[in-house]
Amino acid sequence: MEHLTLLLGIVIITALVFDFTNGFHDTANAMATTISTGALKPKTAVAMSAALNLVGAFLSVEVARTISGGIINEQGITTEVIFAALVGAILWNLLTWLLGLPSSSSHALFGGLIGATLMSVGSSGVNGDVVITKVLLPAVAAPVVAGVAALLATRLTYRIGRRTDEKSAARGYRAGQIASAGLVSLAHGTNDAQKTMGVITLALVTGHVIAPGSNPPLWVIVSAGTAIALGTYLGGWRIIKTMGKGLTELRPQQGFAAQTGAATVILASSHLGFSLSTTQVCSGAVMGAGVGRKGGVVRWSTATRMFVAWCLTLPAAAIVGAGAEYLTGRGPWGIGAVAVLLIAGSGVIWSLSRRRPVGQHSVTPDDPAGSDEPPGVVTAAVAAVTPPPPAGAVSDGLRTTIPAPVGAAPEPTRPATV
Repeated sequence: MEHLTLLLGIVIITALVFDFTNGFHDTANAMATTISTGALKPKTAVAMSAALNLVGAFLSVEVARTISGGIINEQGITTEVIFAALVGAILWNLLTWLLGLPSSSSHALFGGLIGATLMSVGSSGVNGDVVITKVLLPAVAAPVVAGVAALLATRLTYRIGRRTDEKSAARGYRAGQIASAGLVSLAHGTNDAQKTMGVITLALVTGHVIAPGSNPPLWVIVSAGTAIALGTYLGGWRIIKTMGKGLTELRPQQGFAAQTGAATVILASSHLGFSLSTTQVCSGAVMGAGVGRKGGVVRWSTATRMFVAWCLTLPAAAIVGAGAEYLTGRGPWGIGAVAVLLIAGSGVIWSLSRRRPVGQHSVTPDDPAGSDEPPGVVTAAVAAVTPPPPAGAVSDGLRTTIPAPVGAAPEPTRPATV
């Protein structure tokens, strides 16, 4: 019983560590476009997002119930399985953060759970129909729906404001962006914080602390909301840089459309109990807004890397979770070995990130070094066919020297200019 109690405590702490990584990994979902368009300063943006993540954690428990009693069968699942699943999710989160890829923390968690469960009890421990209907299908549909919604919203905003002064419209949409970013943060807390609540609740069920089918206790809701809020405040600057500047160039109208579309999709899914990837939804909305503006382009090289990461997340986290479960099943020494591997792997990733640090000053709109992503094929093609300036137009700072007429007094030190 003492071993079980100690292990349960380790699992709860590990789950909160995952929640913390989820926070800084997914900060970009709500605030990347707001920062990239200059609507909010970076630290102000992440502070606002953190506060609203905490509030959102108290709004619903439907997603938590989907995880704690839906994706896998509670019968036969041990606390060691949950620990192994969290190890797979945390390591994948940290690796994709190091690469600056906005992958799905949700799918990393699901992959870890599925892999560890398959290693422990076999296919009977996984509810395949729930995985398909509430994980895989939403993973495909949600970013497409959010992208189409953001594309249509972008075109609508430009059509409505076509007779409006561009500077005045930009100021108004920046204010709208702040409100829509707050809505996305609230939705993120409602959806993503619940995933950790579900995992902790599942651990409490396997440890016979609460009955199967129970809602998360209040202390679980508070601790999960606090952990994700602290992670959000830390700021995942690498992924903010990719989402805000590396994927497409957004104007305030586009940022407002992208955030509003994403928040609508996330809140609707949370109400229905669909455990969406907020990262995929927000990324799809950003790409939709990017192509929604006439002349707007998406850096498809970056988008392709994101798609690859999305496809790899579930199987990669499942493999790590299965390997971790193989070790934890060997007994106390296996649990200790997995804990050491988790700490060592996290330390290596952190040390690698310090070789090329990315901070809040790397994601501001006026930072010329903020995005080193090369232009995509479409962008390069547009630049190649850009017409030359009209005849007689003179660029800023360009000076043309005209020679003096023949016979006139030379003025070598004062050339005529236009």
